[in-house]
Amino acid sequence: MVRDRLYLAAAAFDGAIDPAGFYAGPAQEEALARLEWLLTERQRCGLVVAAPGLGKSHLAAMAARRLGGLGAEVAVLSLHGLPAGEWLDLLLARLPLDPASRAETIRPWLALENRLRENTLMERPTVLIFDDVDHAPDDAVDGIARLVAAGEPRFASTVIVALATPTGLPRVPDAIRLRAAVRIDLPLWSEDVVAAYVATALHRASADADAFSDAAVTTLARFSGGVPRIVCRLARLAAVAATGESLDHIDAATVERVWRELLPAETAEGEVKDSSPQPAARPQVKAVRRLWG
Repeated sequence: MVRDRLYLAAAAFDGAIDPAGFYAGPAQEEALARLEWLLTERQRCGLVVAAPGLGKSHLAAMAARRLGGLGAEVAVLSLHGLPAGEWLDLLLARLPLDPASRAETIRPWLALENRLRENTLMERPTVLIFDDVDHAPDDAVDGIARLVAAGEPRFASTVIVALATPTGLPRVPDAIRLRAAVRIDLPLWSEDVVAAYVATALHRASADADAFSDAAVTTLARFSGGVPRIVCRLARLAAVAATGESLDHIDAATVERVWRELLPAETAEGEVKDSSPQPAARPQVKAVRRLWG
């Protein structure tokens, strides 16, 4: 049935931050290769810079899997919105400490140092990935800078990966920015990358490869502005709308109708700016109104 075919197409773009659904395009593979280089070459710090919606949090999740597969003990912590004084406890909660270590009545910083020392003695690298460093409380930024700059032997096998947005980069102290062995900037997706992503996502979900027409993919790339988050959302909503309209595939008109009806409000956050001519009348997306209205 057409509905079942397009339901699979919608399911292909669920947008979850899950390594299993990670799209490894050329830029993502290069970023992961550089992070692996940090680990294998025993470098202390790396910096990932990407605007909102370009997939830095998804990259962090995939990096945790890749670096863990290389034998590292990896912890990922998002610092956005954390109250002051809580980042160390949350970081320790993400490390596989034994019950005796968790029960020790010592300061959190000392508990972290003990774990780093233990991993160093066992020749097991530790990778600490901090997302949203530019939105972190001051004590967290100071603590991360201390980890990056520390020269004691207990930190010899520790790798710090900091992720930030370009606008927030000035908030990241020089102790982190200038000590980063690599800086990784995630770019917008080109139309070719969008097409490859759509094909990969459809294949992963066992959906028909021709669910999106070539014109639909071109329109998807144009209206999303190459922002991966918007590509994913727009593709999913277009598939849902096409299902409700009983279409046999997603065409360019369906992608544009969904964009006009639902997604322009996202430009308020500065993610996408659509400069294409506006239509005289805004067509309604009946499928969306049935499902959400």
